[in-house]
Amino acid sequence: MAQSTPRRIRRRFAHRFQAALSCWLLLLFLLPCRPADSGEPPDWQETLTAARGQTVDWYMWGGSPAVNSFVNGYLAREVQSRFGITLRQVPVKDIAEVMSKLLVEKQAGKMRGGSADLLWINGENFRTGKSHGLLYGPFAERLPNQRYVDWRKPTVASDFGTPVEGLESPWGSAQMVMIYDSARTPQPPRTVAELLDWIGANPGRFAYPAPPDFTGSAFVRQIFYHASGEVELWQGEYRPAELEAAAGATYTILRDLKPFLWRGGSTYPESPVRMNSLFADGEIDFSFSYHQGDASRYILDGLFPPTVRTFIFAEGTISNTHFVAIPFNAQDQAGAMVVANFLLSPEAQLEKARPEVWGDFPAIDPGRLPPEWQQRFADLPRGPATLADEVLQAGQLPEPPSTILVHLEKGWQQQVLKQR
Repeated sequence: MAQSTPRRIRRRFAHRFQAALSCWLLLLFLLPCRPADSGEPPDWQETLTAARGQTVDWYMWGGSPAVNSFVNGYLAREVQSRFGITLRQVPVKDIAEVMSKLLVEKQAGKMRGGSADLLWINGENFRTGKSHGLLYGPFAERLPNQRYVDWRKPTVASDFGTPVEGLESPWGSAQMVMIYDSARTPQPPRTVAELLDWIGANPGRFAYPAPPDFTGSAFVRQIFYHASGEVELWQGEYRPAELEAAAGATYTILRDLKPFLWRGGSTYPESPVRMNSLFADGEIDFSFSYHQGDASRYILDGLFPPTVRTFIFAEGTISNTHFVAIPFNAQDQAGAMVVANFLLSPEAQLEKARPEVWGDFPAIDPGRLPPEWQQRFADLPRGPATLADEVLQAGQLPEPPSTILVHLEKGWQQQVLKQR
């Protein structure tokens, strides 16, 4: 008996539905798939595609062998193998020179084809770049790995008093520590006042790099907090007369200190590297660093004896976050963004935190990572001279605004260096 018309229609519909379903399943299988919780912005794949084959010229301070080795070794290899990006470090003594060049290019209308693609920038130069429109962005919120950053932290949201607002991306955190040899100085001074007394009682055994070297300038800012007796005052509104009085007291302390410094204050170490050499050679009894893991790394490298240790002052020491920024006219902006994003990856943050690599502390919050990565950070060796996190965090002092930094550096040149 022939099939009825409705039955033939139902059968034909079933065949067509099955064929359509097969096509849809095949299409879904062939389409690229991204997990719903990947955290990648919709256009990030476009950024990765544009970045492949680019050369990122990273202008940065080149005075640290550990930093240079990390950038030119691990980091350059990883961004090349993962993203097809060539990373070139361009060492500079002072990033202010690059900012001056960018300002000239902006005024001349050179909006593309700049020589710098990425900058390791400090608060003073960030303020200059932001106020003159020399930086690309905001771009930080477009980086997938920014989800690991705690942007609520004051040292992350603000760079030396200037709101970041997406124009920088963090890549590490640092805190000033004092370095001493426990075999040579078993009872080091524990406050700034005690250190000043110690220097006066031990002529020629202390030195600090001449500002505007960043480490030397950090020592001056630490003395500024001591001389003023204030920290919070400088984070908000203050009167010019208050700054002049505190700066004047700072210069007085440092002038009085000069005759008791290494070589009678007639010269200053030109860099932290030179200061560390003097310490290692026994010419001075203290060094200090704005990288809390430096002493441990120098021990591992054989530059410091195993008895070297670190401490922070009872009143605390200054700390900050270091950032990267992208110039407004960078030739390879996509590549710079990919490098900035990889710097925030758990892999890169863990690598540079290793004592034998750099000992730099993370810019990300390990608590935001998957459990296995949290454990890897928890298991990371600290190094023999590196203080515990709870000790450091209990003594963190915020940096003053960059306007105060500039004021103190210029005042030091006139009121301390040029005074006899």
